[in-house]
This record gives sequence, C-alpha cells and structure tokens, in this order.
Amino acid sequence: MAAYFSIILVIITSITGIIWLIDAQIFAPKRRAALTLLQAKNVPLTHDAINKLTREPILVEMAHGVFPVFAFVLVLRSFLYEPFQIPSGSMMPTLLVDDFILVEKFSYGLKDPVWRTQLVETGKPQRGDAIVFKYPEDPKMDYIKRVIGLPGDKVIYNNKELVITPACNNKENCPEAMVIDRVQVNRGEFSKSGVPLIRLREQLGDIQHHVLINPARPEASSHYFRQPGLNTGEFLVPQGMYFAMGDNRDDSTDSRFWGFVPEENLVGKAVAIWVSFEYQHGADSWIPAWIPSGVRFERIGAIS
Repeated sequence: MAAYFSIILVIITSITGIIWLIDAQIFAPKRRAALTLLQAKNVPLTHDAINKLTREPILVEMAHGVFPVFAFVLVLRSFLYEPFQIPSGSMMPTLLVDDFILVEKFSYGLKDPVWRTQLVETGKPQRGDAIVFKYPEDPKMDYIKRVIGLPGDKVIYNNKELVITPACNNKENCPEAMVIDRVQVNRGEFSKSGVPLIRLREQLGDIQHHVLINPARPEASSHYFRQPGLNTGEFLVPQGMYFAMGDNRDDSTDSRFWGFVPEENLVGKAVAIWVSFEYQHGADSWIPAWIPSGVRFERIGAIS
C-alpha cells in the first residue's frame, strides 16, 4: 500500500480539485444568477430559501472541504518532507527499529510524485549522507543506507576496513586512496546472538557518524557483488551511480551484495528523527504488542 500512496494521493487531490473547479466555474455562477433573477423580480425569499438556492451540493461541499488538505499533504510529501519508519537494524546505531524519520525530498532534485521524473535539479548526494532510495532490485521498496562512494570512486572494503580512492576527472594530480578513520567508542552497548558489538566513530568527508562491527562474524566476501576485472571487496562506482552501505556493517544487505544505487532511484536525504518508539512489554503484559511501551525522547533530533 505504501508504494502506491503517492499515486492514490494524486488521484484523490485531482478528483476533488476538478469537482471544486467545475462547480466554481459553471454551477456556482448559475446558482448566484438564479438568486439574482428572483431578487430582481422582488420575489420574497426567506433566509432558508436563499441558503437552499446558493448551497453547494453535498459532493461539492465535501470536495471543497478536503481538497486543500490533500493538496497541502501532496505538496509537503512530494516536494518537501516525507515521514518514514525504520523497519530493520541495518543502520544501527544511527537508526534503530521503530525510529520515525523525516526525509528531505528536495535535497537531490524535485521529482513528480507519480513518474518520478526530475523537474528541478537541486543537489547531489555527498559522501556520508544517509539516503532513502528505491531498492534497485524492487523499486516498490524503500531502503535507507549511507553514501560511501560517489560516481567515479573506487571503494575497497576488506577486513572490515574502508578505503576510498576519490574520482579523478582530469587524470592529473589525482587524489590518493583514503583509509577512513575510525575510533572505538565502546563495546557491548549492542549485541548480536550474545556477541558484544564494537561501536566505532567514523569520519566520511565532513560527516562524523557511528558504525557497528561484529568481531565474531567473518567477512562475507564470497557473497559480494562482483565487478569484472576487480577483486572481491573492490568496487568502481559508475557515473550516475552511488555505493551505499548500512552503518551496521555486518548486518546490512547493501551495495556490497546487490550493486549500486542509480541516481534516478534517490528519494531524499534522511535529516531527522521526529519520534522513536520502544516495545518492551513483559511476557505477562496485557497490553497488545503493537502498542508502544514508551517513547525514546533522547533519540529525537538531527541525523548525522
């Protein structure tokens, strides 16, 4: 249903707008003209009779009432900000399951809400951005990952360390490979199957964020997406594409496994957590599992 919400919203907004417009241009003037004619003939009219002559039909009244609301939501959701719910732990510790985030839709160009054709170019993803995009293998699904490699970059992920060689456009004075700096923050704040995970602070360009590493999980290199002429764990980002990874490096299915994110699949930039729920009901709790047990107020704020 979520995949078709934009289309449904456009249809409802269009239908209610058309009904309102037709009445305003054709039928409302006729109702006013009928009232004017009766008044010119000095026909006595009560207040109720005047209201009956000029009143909008029920369908028009409904359209008149809901069209501005749907139009506002359509503009807000299509061109400004759209809410998303985090369904998995692939972006931990930055984003947790049941964080509700706001995605800035105008960061990477304004697109129409149905065919997603770019109308106005407003910017490009930067290394380190947390982006929402249409999953290349199933565009009905929205994914969120972090931009690691820009078009033309060479990305190496080996022994859980990240090395990036930035794109060189003029083939002269090309930048050298960068080993991405990481500093351990703690160990054991999060765990996976009883294994304490290592939390690291990582610097990607101007953006500082945290990642998780599972020391007990081996490199899944045999399942990496392969490019001709490159070793396993090496990726050369094509033009018009981006290489994206989850912050939960050992528990994320991302560009290492299914390839690159096309520019046309970009939805927007994740900029803030607006609410975050937790569901920690006891085994003997009478409260339904789908009802939150609390709000994680400390998580509300900007996303780094």
